[in-house]
Amino acid sequence: PPLPSAPAFQHMFMGLCNLADWVGSNQSWFEYVDVPRDDYMATAREKAWRAVEAIGMDVHGQRGQLAGRLDFEALFPSVGHPPNAIQRAASETPEDRLVVIESETGSGKTEAALWRFARMYEEGLVDGLYFALPTRAAATQIHDRVTLFVKQLLPSATLEPVLAVPGYLRAGEITGRQLPYFEVEWDDRPDDATRHRRWAAESAKRYLAAQVAVGTVDQAMMAALRVKNAHMRAACLARNLLVVDEVHASDTYMRRILKDLLGAHLDAGGYALLMSATLGSAARHEWLSSARPDAADAPTLGAAKDAPYPAMSTMTADGPALTAVDENGREKDVNVVAESLMHDFGGVGERALQAARDGAKVLVVRNTVRYAINTQQAMERAAGYHGAGLLFSCNGVPTLHHGRFAAGDRQLLDRVVEEQLGKERASGGLVVVGTQTLEQSLDIDADLLITDLCPMDVLLQRIGRLHRHSRDRPAGYDKPGCIVLTPEGEDLSPLLEPDRDQDRDGLGPHGYVYEDLRVLEATRRLISEHPQWRIPQMNRELVERATHPEALEEIAQEMGDDWRVHANHVTGGRIAEGLTAANAVIQRDKSFFTDNRDLLFPSGDEEKLRTRLGDDNVDIGLDPLQASPFGEAGGIEKLAVSIRWLPKGPLPESVQPTPEDDGFTFAVGDRSFRYDRLGLRRA
Repeated sequence: PPLPSAPAFQHMFMGLCNLADWVGSNQSWFEYVDVPRDDYMATAREKAWRAVEAIGMDVHGQRGQLAGRLDFEALFPSVGHPPNAIQRAASETPEDRLVVIESETGSGKTEAALWRFARMYEEGLVDGLYFALPTRAAATQIHDRVTLFVKQLLPSATLEPVLAVPGYLRAGEITGRQLPYFEVEWDDRPDDATRHRRWAAESAKRYLAAQVAVGTVDQAMMAALRVKNAHMRAACLARNLLVVDEVHASDTYMRRILKDLLGAHLDAGGYALLMSATLGSAARHEWLSSARPDAADAPTLGAAKDAPYPAMSTMTADGPALTAVDENGREKDVNVVAESLMHDFGGVGERALQAARDGAKVLVVRNTVRYAINTQQAMERAAGYHGAGLLFSCNGVPTLHHGRFAAGDRQLLDRVVEEQLGKERASGGLVVVGTQTLEQSLDIDADLLITDLCPMDVLLQRIGRLHRHSRDRPAGYDKPGCIVLTPEGEDLSPLLEPDRDQDRDGLGPHGYVYEDLRVLEATRRLISEHPQWRIPQMNRELVERATHPEALEEIAQEMGDDWRVHANHVTGGRIAEGLTAANAVIQRDKSFFTDNRDLLFPSGDEEKLRTRLGDDNVDIGLDPLQASPFGEAGGIEKLAVSIRWLPKGPLPESVQPTPEDDGFTFAVGDRSFRYDRLGLRRA
């Protein structure tokens, strides 16, 4: 019979053809033949079968290994107990195509996702897994956990989860190096069978062809954008469970792209799991409508506040279904106080140092890199370069944690932060200063949190790093405490001034971090109203009262004309971002036969499509390589520099740095930069 003619089928079939072309072009399986013989087709089919087996796409025999032997405690030996409420709920309805899990930070959502995948894989609903995280650091950490999980799940299989992060070459525990002519050298010098199995790991364009991969959400979003190999990515992903963690972190642009990806994935028979600790009802409704676009309106503020938490949501024939899940035994009362020290670096540093002198582990999270560096330098001036052993250091070098470090140094800092603030941390006081890079995925446990004012959902995410594990605490820090740094004044109206330094504290319109002052004002008020937060029981009310459209409209009306203008500006900006995303995604409702002009992709010279609207870093090569300020071997080959910092016009492929005692400087055109123990900054 003829193939279906539906446009959505055309797009998925195109992706399958794209995949077949990649496999068929590999001379490891199909050596070059200049004159095909009479038996060529039969021979080619036999080779094709072997190739598909070699790259791990035939899972029939592998799935048979699971028969009747799934056991939660065996799969997750480090957990040390049977599945908790959220983990049980995640595995009970494997046939649901789209599931949203909302549970507090540290409640075991990662294990819930993997346990759900194991059940679905055993039943033949999915062939593999793509686990999407918001950052490279988070993906790297979860990749280690997924690799351990796969070893427990399929001990006799040669399945190595791929780390789907460009610039990294890792399959399971093995690392590779890129060679000329698209070749890869693996550390373990594998035999042909093992090397073929790593085919998907050797190119970022093939990541989603892996049976199990862990990477950034950007790699999944590439399956929805009008970029090369997008159709292949989508077709490969269709057979797997797509897990998106920290889904609340998506902005308007990313949400639109992800929604298009989810729609195509679900329409093709795929399955997805979305997870968040702090998802508002409006956002939850928007995600669930990926499965049913004609869903009714989102719940009112009153109904949203009364919704259960923790919870699991699905989309049924009657609309969204929100099911309460028992709490997971991780309740805590957090003392939250606002102090107008946001711009007083010395005052913030002294508060942190005093707590460290008392023996507390202190986490200081600033909204911008600039404020984080200023805070670090203020503490060093007050306590000395090494801070009497109270300041975070890496290989004996005092430093902080943010996103403007070279890739190798950032990996090192992630590891050292977890060593010094993680579950197995040593006793004694310590201050770690950083930015949003500290609020997600890293397993860190602070006695005291000092944080800049930020939206409520982000604040709760940061509070998730507070008293994360059960342990003895220093005197005076036996109860979790959070100091929220705010600007001076009775409200946030001064932040509406258009001439404020937009990179100063990260707050206000036209800034680069948190622009919606209505959300920030609502968060500030809730801090004043509730000096003690019962977590997770209050999570739902706190998030809804700070993010629900009705709550934000009430603040705009109460605060006056300037705030209403600001609200309109925010709304207009989101509409513009949505339109930009709509122009960037593949129009899967269009047919290649009748709407081919609508399906043309822009060339690389015409337009650069991005997975994040603000993702505008440019890699600048360093020639010669430079030494890491932390003494790491290998040297620094390149640095990612914001395009906002670079001159207009063509950029050099590499620059020649000037070494200095504790780092190096370099210039790009007329712009000068410095890189040292404090990271990259303008000189």
